[in-house]
Amino acid sequence: MGEYNLQVTIDQDSGFCFGVVYAIDMAEEILGEQGYLYCLGDIVHNDEEVERLKAKGLRIIDHEQLKELRNEKVLIRAHGEAPETYRMALENNIMLIDASCPVVLKLQNRIKTSHDGQEKILIFGKHGHAEVIGLQGQTNNEALVFQDLAELDGVELPSKFTLYSQTTKSTDKFYAIKNELLGRGYEVKANDTICRQVSNRDKDLNKFVVQFDKIVFVSGKKSSNGKVLFEVCKKHNPNTYFISSVEELHPEMFSPNDTVGIAGATSTPMWLMQNVKDALEKY
Repeated sequence: MGEYNLQVTIDQDSGFCFGVVYAIDMAEEILGEQGYLYCLGDIVHNDEEVERLKAKGLRIIDHEQLKELRNEKVLIRAHGEAPETYRMALENNIMLIDASCPVVLKLQNRIKTSHDGQEKILIFGKHGHAEVIGLQGQTNNEALVFQDLAELDGVELPSKFTLYSQTTKSTDKFYAIKNELLGRGYEVKANDTICRQVSNRDKDLNKFVVQFDKIVFVSGKKSSNGKVLFEVCKKHNPNTYFISSVEELHPEMFSPNDTVGIAGATSTPMWLMQNVKDALEKY
């Protein structure tokens, strides 16, 4: 133990959600059998975990590279894919290992059904996010995607539409948006499709973070869910730091004898949080 004598605790509810666990287990199994595996996009929004799997033979490709592949196995990660990807795979004799999260697949189906029923669709989600591209694909890319309400200012919306959400958005924000749109006189059919494993973490996290002097929140910068959960931490404990790797820790963030809580996103591996704990205990 160093002279700082920090008391460090990892939030046991943090770490991979089941969709990510499922995708990574599947990848590791195939890597063990054949030594390499193509994956469409980052398997998880965490660079450290991606590097670990690349070292085992995971080859990350994009959609352009997929067009060039023939007769290979390609993993679809938890975020899911648009119908176009499945069509391309068929044409190129590619075997898709589909690790799409069941929560995302269910949402894709609901959006497709709405679209087939001629409903106008709005999706509350992050532009260009892997999951959102897959969702929009269900609507022939006709759905309107927005990240926040301000984007809808000056947009001519249909008087009646169905509102969906990316699975990792904040429940509170989703309902606030729904109520605001109803208040503006639109007829809104809202489908709350936010993953409960994610939204329950919002609720449990605030109880965890108030117990400590400082919070270290560990997440990839690309993680949507990481952004949501970091805000929850900061709201309930202003002394919260966002880091993506152990290198971003500095002793001056802490005072001697601080109690420190470590939490992470649904894409943060437990081994990374453990490394952060080990580093802090050496201070």
